[in-house]
Amino acid sequence: MYRLFHQLDSNYKWTLCGRQKNSRRTRASLRRRLAGYGGTALADSPHYDIRDERFRSLIVGSAALEELYRGCRWAEGPVWFSDLDCLIWSDIPNQRMMRWTPDSGASVFRSPSNYVNGNTRDRQGRLISCEHGGRRVTRTEHDGRITVLADSYEGKRLNSPNDAVVHSDGSIWFTDPTYGILSDYEGHKAEPEQPTRNVYRIDPLSGAIKAVVRDFIQPNGLAFSPDEARLYIADSGSAKHEVPRHIRVFDVAADGVLANGRYFCSIDNGNPDGFRFDVAGNLWCGAADGVHCFDTDGTCSARSSCSRRCRTSPSAAPRRTASSSRPPSRSIPSTRQPTACNIRDAVSTPSNSGAPFSLASDRRQGGAS
Repeated sequence: MYRLFHQLDSNYKWTLCGRQKNSRRTRASLRRRLAGYGGTALADSPHYDIRDERFRSLIVGSAALEELYRGCRWAEGPVWFSDLDCLIWSDIPNQRMMRWTPDSGASVFRSPSNYVNGNTRDRQGRLISCEHGGRRVTRTEHDGRITVLADSYEGKRLNSPNDAVVHSDGSIWFTDPTYGILSDYEGHKAEPEQPTRNVYRIDPLSGAIKAVVRDFIQPNGLAFSPDEARLYIADSGSAKHEVPRHIRVFDVAADGVLANGRYFCSIDNGNPDGFRFDVAGNLWCGAADGVHCFDTDGTCSARSSCSRRCRTSPSAAPRRTASSSRPPSRSIPSTRQPTACNIRDAVSTPSNSGAPFSLASDRRQGGAS
């Protein structure tokens, strides 16, 4: 896990298990502050390969890259709990979820994890997770219960949900490649039941699951633009197929239908994995050599380098990312058995009721069913 400074959206930003925490300063004041560092410091920063001048306004060139934790086989799915001041992420092959706090460092949050991959938060601050092992999308309630949101489509099991994002209307969108059933390393080897690798939308009122895109090789990371008018989806199928390493963008209609799918950008080192937007619309994506930053027109403006392969980059749920409001304070107590699917109360307006916070580890003795 690494931490690097990112000026536009925050004073610091996480890589591998990415965190974005916004400053209260306006963009104009940030630019004035940056002027004090001078162009030379930015150009000579050892942590960035700057390719476009527009990137200079996003960073503090004198900031350092910090390694905060080394011990994961495969770090994925970072989600930042600003109200808890902690980061939670997945260590897939090790069957665990980890937690990092500034005061206590890293510890195990949940083990076994059922091979959880991507994580995010809904509008009520609850943890949304994509499980390879259970081939499902789940929600950790405020009292610790696990609710199954999706595990099948048209009577057949999902492949292995990978990443998720929550719209302001409460709908949950997730990708469903086959990575978690290709072997026993990050899930349970099995034959896919779905004929295609789809992107799905879970309706916030009925809980109905709908396939919104069906033509990806292996859909992976996804995120909404700051105004939620567009949905961006990574295709990482080039890891095993001769296809472009690209991110596509779709227009989002009011009824949740996607249209006008088109190319946005490509990754030239590795494959596009997890990504998120900052409030100005810059896309930060994990790649083989670090985090790639793309401007709103798809230009790769810079890369931040890491000493290890980068899988997932910016935080899945920072305090003020483009696609999420600040969630309310909630606890994540010990996990109980799953309940029937019901996301009727996943509304866009955060609620302030619920149990007090708890930072106690959620170490289960048995995997989720």
